[in-house]
Amino acid sequence: MSTVNDSEKSSQNGSPREPAGADPRRWRALALLGVLQFMLVLDITIVNVALPKIETSLGFSQAGLAWVVSGYVLMAGGFLLLGGRLADVFGRRRMLLIGTALFMVASAVCGAAQSPGMLIGGRFAQGLGEAFAAPAALGLIALLFTDAKERTKALGIWGGLTGIGGITGYIISGLFTTYLSWRGIFYINVPVALVLLFVVPRLVAENRMVRETRRLDFTGALVATAGLVGVVYGLLEAASRPWGSSSVLLPLIGGVVLLAVTLLIEMRSSEPLIPLQFFANRTRTVANATAVLFMAAFIPYSFLLTLFEQQVLGYSPLQSGLSYLPLGIAIGMGIGMSTGLTPKVGVKAISAVSFIMGGVGLLLTSMITKDSSYLGGLLPGMIILGFFAGATMPAMTNAALHNVTGQDSGLASGVQTTAQQIGSALGLATLVTLAVRVAGDKLQSGAAPAAAFTDGYVLSFRIGAVLLVVAGVLVALLLERGVATSPQPEADVAPVPVNS
Repeated sequence: MSTVNDSEKSSQNGSPREPAGADPRRWRALALLGVLQFMLVLDITIVNVALPKIETSLGFSQAGLAWVVSGYVLMAGGFLLLGGRLADVFGRRRMLLIGTALFMVASAVCGAAQSPGMLIGGRFAQGLGEAFAAPAALGLIALLFTDAKERTKALGIWGGLTGIGGITGYIISGLFTTYLSWRGIFYINVPVALVLLFVVPRLVAENRMVRETRRLDFTGALVATAGLVGVVYGLLEAASRPWGSSSVLLPLIGGVVLLAVTLLIEMRSSEPLIPLQFFANRTRTVANATAVLFMAAFIPYSFLLTLFEQQVLGYSPLQSGLSYLPLGIAIGMGIGMSTGLTPKVGVKAISAVSFIMGGVGLLLTSMITKDSSYLGGLLPGMIILGFFAGATMPAMTNAALHNVTGQDSGLASGVQTTAQQIGSALGLATLVTLAVRVAGDKLQSGAAPAAAFTDGYVLSFRIGAVLLVVAGVLVALLLERGVATSPQPEADVAPVPVNS
């Protein structure tokens, strides 16, 4: 049985060249879901260029300012698995609409923020909205495109929007911050979300998995999120306090303990967020582990490079935002190459080479000095990293959904996106903390500010390069050969009428 309603009818009335059972609305639905993904990813990076203005406007401390970024990715990462399960049980379209509505309201709260607490609260709520909407959207794509070639193409487009959306955030942020107000970077989400809420029900059919029970592991989700918040809080505190201080150790230890408790809860739960057998598939496990490593390197790269441009090179917010255009173009080219070659060469070869070459790009970036130029110092590494980062996206998305049935498409997409968000949060907390600590030590020893900050950024870029190379080696050694891009039978998914 198809997971998309009216699929049998569309296969009879549609073009004979279309795959059997394909929904004729699938490409329009992909465009719409792509807009949603673009908006969600955009809000991870769109605040970066505006952070100095936000700090001055609302009276943030340096430590508090980091939560404007980390709060979003923590809530998204902590609740994505629950969001994926909610989508499987209660309907993917329904959860997508709920998540989008929550994201819209939270964006309005961020734009209207009058205090640091109000903005951080809004960012936490935005992350929760993404946790509900993102896995539902990716799960729908996995179900809409049942043909192997079409699915590879659709996931390539999806991965491209993920990468390009992150880069576009810098450009939009630079424009709004320079010519309008930092509040506009949040208000822009409201009309986009309204359009999505109106059009999605008209293009996407509802579907959900068949279950005897609808019990969900809310306790596991809450404890896991609390654990992640504790770990990230402790790492961020380490930027300005000794590693042995109670402000660092207590949240770190508490976070680790809570994460261990989460594992025990999941092992004993009758309805766990992630059934342990999900990781019995080696390809999916490797794909999600490398997603953590990739995002832990890539997100801090763009965050720290923005600070380098503005603090050391003296770029304006607009100049800093526009400097990322080549990165976005390179990502798009890498995605195009990977989408075309993956069915011929295979996920393993494309991903292993791309991760390692992405590490080379970061290593080139780590050669910067306080006197580096854009063309000679930043651009070469940016282009290499962007191209090969883009190449990993459609390939590894296929690997993360390897042998997933319609029953668990929401779970699989939730696990992948959770891995990405956790990698982002941990990467920011760790690499930004290291950069700040190195800069602080250099300043105390009498170094000039520009040289001190540059040394900190260089160390973090090099660690990021190592993470990408490790990801490439893991793929080369552990990923199964001949990873299929087609989904498994999906007779366990109950189609629901369009107007339900």
